[in-house]
Amino acid sequence: MDPRQRFEDVADRVGRSRRAARERPALEEGYWKSLRALFTRDVTAGQFRDLFEHEARDTFRFFTRDLDLTPFQDLPWYRRYPRAAWRGFLAMAYRLSPPRRVLFAASVPLLLVGWIAYIGDAAEYVGQTQGMDFLLLAATVLFVLLMLELRDKLTLKGDLEIARQIQFGLLPFEGLTKDGWLVRASMRPANTVGGDYFDLVDLGGGRVAVVVGDVAGKGMPAALLMALLQGSLRTLVTAGLRGAALVSKLNAHLCANIPPNRLVTLFYAEVEPDGRLAYVNAGHNPPRMARAGGAIETLPGGGVALGILPDATYEPGETRLRAGDRLLLYTDGITEAANPREEEFGETRLDAALTARRADPAETLLEGLTGEVLAFCGAARPGDDMTLVVVDRVG
Repeated sequence: MDPRQRFEDVADRVGRSRRAARERPALEEGYWKSLRALFTRDVTAGQFRDLFEHEARDTFRFFTRDLDLTPFQDLPWYRRYPRAAWRGFLAMAYRLSPPRRVLFAASVPLLLVGWIAYIGDAAEYVGQTQGMDFLLLAATVLFVLLMLELRDKLTLKGDLEIARQIQFGLLPFEGLTKDGWLVRASMRPANTVGGDYFDLVDLGGGRVAVVVGDVAGKGMPAALLMALLQGSLRTLVTAGLRGAALVSKLNAHLCANIPPNRLVTLFYAEVEPDGRLAYVNAGHNPPRMARAGGAIETLPGGGVALGILPDATYEPGETRLRAGDRLLLYTDGITEAANPREEEFGETRLDAALTARRADPAETLLEGLTGEVLAFCGAARPGDDMTLVVVDRVG
């Protein structure tokens, strides 16, 4: 049982005790036993020894692994150690964000000055117990503990950066220019990695599948499901499935392989060299069609999101893009982005921005739309991944 569960058990027992007869003491023996178990169960002397011997040493090596201390080897100890400590201080500061770097730069010297002052005054207070002694010792212990936690966090951050590189490497950010079609895409995860998905799959014969999806949630769990979604879809395409049959098969596969509290919205389209576009919408945001004449349309149709109903069926839709038409696919991180007043960007603003930027090249349009959403959010940080895909008919 983890510590949080133990603590919740203690709170539950306390609640039951308060609901009991009033003459019973509030702090009964069972409460103290549970509280003692919270801090003593599964704790061994070997774990403390490992904490101070191995974890402390590993943490020191983690923060100093990139330092070159060879220039100081020939210096006397009173010059070698201060210079090595200074380099370690700078290396640790560079790993933090700028605001945290400032707090780190202020707290470490203050802690050092406190110890110097304590040692300098130690002789005067021999045999006396000073409150500041305990305060300084507690601050030092907390500092060491935070360094251990910081190492774990930075290690996880490094793993997330690698995961981000892998995820971005799976997605076709280079776009596509083929047979009168131009496709460009952009993605801005809310966290280091995200659950948005887009893809371009060559179907042969000049046909291309354009896909946009959104896995419920954010972060690493959503990113893992996104990779599962991409691999599954490409496998089904390779097996020869197309259109509604492909989406139905993908839905059944996801229902059997993702957690029940997760779902995936998906828009799958197949574009032909002659401008025909056949699509299936599985609970995704309706794409916007900017016609060459100035009208903004939405593609009708839709079905239930993937991963909910194993036997769900999906109806295909069809439209045609002519020269100068533009199709915009997006995830709900665009329209649901909110400002500090909790107003959403919405489809109306999206249509207005798409109309105002009708003449922009695809890359400029993607950058401009993302910029407008971020400007609308202002000080409020976007809480969801934002993905945009533009399909231009240029032939």
